[in-house]
Amino acid sequence: MKKILICGATGFIGRNLTESFAIKQEYEVHAVWHQRPPFEVGKVTWHQGDLRNPQDVERLVAGMDVIIQAAATTSGSKDTVNRPYIHVTDNAVMNSLLLRAAFDCNVEHFVFFSCTVMYQSSEKALLEDDFDASQELHPRYLGIGWTKLYVEKMCEFFARMGRTRHTVIRHSNIYGLYDKYDLERSHVFGATVTKVMTANEKIVVWGTGEEERDLLHVEDLVKFVELSLSKQTALYELFNCGLGKAISIRKLVEMMVKISGKSLDIEHDLSKPTIKTSLFLDCNKAKQQLGWEPVIDLEEGIRRTLEWYRKNIL
Repeated sequence: MKKILICGATGFIGRNLTESFAIKQEYEVHAVWHQRPPFEVGKVTWHQGDLRNPQDVERLVAGMDVIIQAAATTSGSKDTVNRPYIHVTDNAVMNSLLLRAAFDCNVEHFVFFSCTVMYQSSEKALLEDDFDASQELHPRYLGIGWTKLYVEKMCEFFARMGRTRHTVIRHSNIYGLYDKYDLERSHVFGATVTKVMTANEKIVVWGTGEEERDLLHVEDLVKFVELSLSKQTALYELFNCGLGKAISIRKLVEMMVKISGKSLDIEHDLSKPTIKTSLFLDCNKAKQQLGWEPVIDLEEGIRRTLEWYRKNIL
């Protein structure tokens, strides 16, 4: 039985991972929490720790076979604009410490969640190699984008030492159970869910709603992780992980209102800026090497999320 350490286990992605791995017979699950307290789940050993502290990291990593690094200092779009620095320092520190400890402790496999903010807007599905370092990142994502790229390269650096297998997952916008739904910290999907489910007569969309996103249900991301642990053979791999389709914010709102069954007018606040961007991923590499492809389409994903929201948030 392999010992697996899930960092950030009480966060959105981490909680979904923890609940999934807790019912698997082949893993002994250890889960790390920092400030948000543990939740009740099957056979899981909980550990409190600060992943910015070298002593905590060494204590937590020792004896583990697999590390899934889902911990991060995160926030919503408001902080991305007003306090972009909070995404940089803490995340660079905790990932550097975890990667070094994983190497020192002979961990077999390290999984890192990257993102897609380093990609430039495109009308075509983007491959892993389509990132162009000579092009400017969007100013809003400069700090977190280059922090993620730094950690990606650190994964490759340690992988080349031949001791630990590393998987980097550039995932698109993830949504689903346990996402952030408060408007101060939520991302576009979670914020839209809250607006639709709490609205009485109308919902207001900032700008024209032309921005396009690739939206992936969290269960498909969890399945991706499971397959990477069992099927990856190379010491280092970087994969795109998304639905592979783009939807505009305007169409997302329309679809969500329809599925909710509510009668809401959709208004556009044109005083708010609209940045016409489009981003969606080509995930053929993951399909070929891991046998992964998403199984939850957007309509079904929205339906599941709204049902969960009704039962757990409203």
